[in-house]
Amino acid sequence: MKDNQDASATVRDTRTEQELRASELSYRRLFEAARDGILILEADTGRISDVNPFLIEMLGFSHAELVGTPIWELGPFRDILSNKVKFEQLQQQGYVRYENLPLETRDGRKIAVEFVSNVYQAGDRNVIQCNVRDITERDAAEKERARLAAIIEYSDEAVISKTVDGIIIGWNHGAERQYGYTTEEMVGRSISVLFPPDHYQEYLEILKKIRKGEAVPSFDTVRRRKDGTLINVSVNITPIETRGGEVVRASKNSHDITRIKKLEAQFVEAQKMEVVGQLASGVAHDFNNILSVIMGCGELIASGLGPDSPLRKYAEEIRHSSECAAGLTRQLLVFSRKQTVQPVVLDLNDVVKDLDKMLRRLIDENIEMTIVPTKQIGRVKVDSGYVGQVLMNLVVNARDAMPNGGKLTIATDNVTLNENYARTHTGAIPGDYVMLSVSDTGTGMTEEIKAHLFEAFFTTKPLGKGTGLGLATCQTIVQQSGGHIGVSSEVGKGTTFKIYLPRVEQPLDASVSFIQEDSLPRGSETLLVVEDDPSVRGLASTILQAQGYTVLCAANGQEGLCVAGEHKGEPVRLVITDVVMPEMGGKVMAEWLKTIYPYLKILFTSGYTDDAVAQHGVLEPGVAFLPKPYTPGVLTRKVREMLDDGSASQPAVTKDGVPDAYTLTTV
Repeated sequence: MKDNQDASATVRDTRTEQELRASELSYRRLFEAARDGILILEADTGRISDVNPFLIEMLGFSHAELVGTPIWELGPFRDILSNKVKFEQLQQQGYVRYENLPLETRDGRKIAVEFVSNVYQAGDRNVIQCNVRDITERDAAEKERARLAAIIEYSDEAVISKTVDGIIIGWNHGAERQYGYTTEEMVGRSISVLFPPDHYQEYLEILKKIRKGEAVPSFDTVRRRKDGTLINVSVNITPIETRGGEVVRASKNSHDITRIKKLEAQFVEAQKMEVVGQLASGVAHDFNNILSVIMGCGELIASGLGPDSPLRKYAEEIRHSSECAAGLTRQLLVFSRKQTVQPVVLDLNDVVKDLDKMLRRLIDENIEMTIVPTKQIGRVKVDSGYVGQVLMNLVVNARDAMPNGGKLTIATDNVTLNENYARTHTGAIPGDYVMLSVSDTGTGMTEEIKAHLFEAFFTTKPLGKGTGLGLATCQTIVQQSGGHIGVSSEVGKGTTFKIYLPRVEQPLDASVSFIQEDSLPRGSETLLVVEDDPSVRGLASTILQAQGYTVLCAANGQEGLCVAGEHKGEPVRLVITDVVMPEMGGKVMAEWLKTIYPYLKILFTSGYTDDAVAQHGVLEPGVAFLPKPYTPGVLTRKVREMLDDGSASQPAVTKDGVPDAYTLTTV
């Protein structure tokens, strides 16, 4: 019996030993085939007793260099378990873990590892198994994901995640800035809160596409902010699928394009005005010639009628209508920048004073107009004619805003605009200015109307009562002069326009003159009128002859040279010539005449736009120019002004009274 028991025990021991060897062999195979690095340490000394091939390959040290070395003496692990306290903690706790441990390999490469240590018993002794997993790529990927997440989170573009039912599950800082809602306010709510009521069908169509897994390419639309304002946005939406192909959510990117839309609108407006400008400049020449005749004839008829004549009111209506037509053409050209600003240094108080009578004729009797000039007003450099046009436009608008009467106040002042004002008023530049203000006690304006106030062709007046160019022209003139125009208004309380023109230290220009009400000046000198339009030529001749002048006429520059060369009477003192004419233009003719008659004065006129006239070199400093259409008063005053200017010397005269210089050879 005992022998049988001993035999059974031997068999069991043999089987146990075989199982143990099999287990050790299995462990060894796992140890050597593991794709993580494994260190086996002696628990009491910390010396490395074994290391698997993967760790050898990872660190670059040989098996012999690693085995038998205390772990804290090995380069890569010198800072790990490097003191007895940490090692004792490992011995006592039986477990240590490092989530992201930086190591340096033998060849100097930096790697990140996950380091886990466990104490366990192997036979009759305790050992420490350290598992070292290379997480360098994973760490880099996580850092990249974190970087991308930070970019998305703090992007200026709104990035929103939502379910297929439109429930928001992600809301970045860009979305907070763009729409005004915080993340806490929006996560869990429907994206439909951003859709204006009239865009609800768009919301349903987007959900339908997302559920089908269809991307929504970039498109421009409108969304509503928390404060209720509508903004223009560009949106694109991408469905996000699982590996199984199920659409679980969608990512929406949007950015605010309100400013871009405004710029596009401004560009369209600029294009529209360019077309208007081209159209206006194309017809300006012929139209201004026609208006010159209508205005001149209207004034001549009015001057020949008695104050009680029943026809006088019709003549006045002709003159008034033609002046309105001329003003409209001028506004179109100014706004489209087809007319050049010619600035001079002047005193705004003088401008207002000289225009006082005319301005009072523009308003109704039930409007009380008061002028409040500031003493010692600064000087400004602006176009003397255009500043009057700005003032008249503003006065007419004030009149129309007070149909039942009221108070109109025109004031001037020296002001300084600071940085704070410039920040809150687009286009304003800090500095010293002279202010011209026009205030009324009329109907006032809403904020919506004020927003469109300076747009071309925008008007609140009834059909046929306004062109919508008045304020747009005012703004263009002020901006061309380096100034700024501001407006304040309240419904039912009135409106105030303030024109700010830069203050200058230059002396006043003595040649500045404004509207005059005196009778037409007379003279007896001999003049030469060169004009290709027979109606304008005849009218100018009639006007000047009526004031006592001797007038010679020619249809073009070539004919003008002939007329001047053949004339034997009193010397020609002044030539009034159109700029653009067939055969020979006024500029070429004038150059020929000036070589023979250096004393001769030349007054150029033209119905073409200023840029067209400038191509002929007429708008140079010191060159006298009178734009069409002109009235008899404007023509005769300009002629008298030039004749009275003593800057040119008189010609030498021979015994028979003929100037010695009259030896012109015509060409």
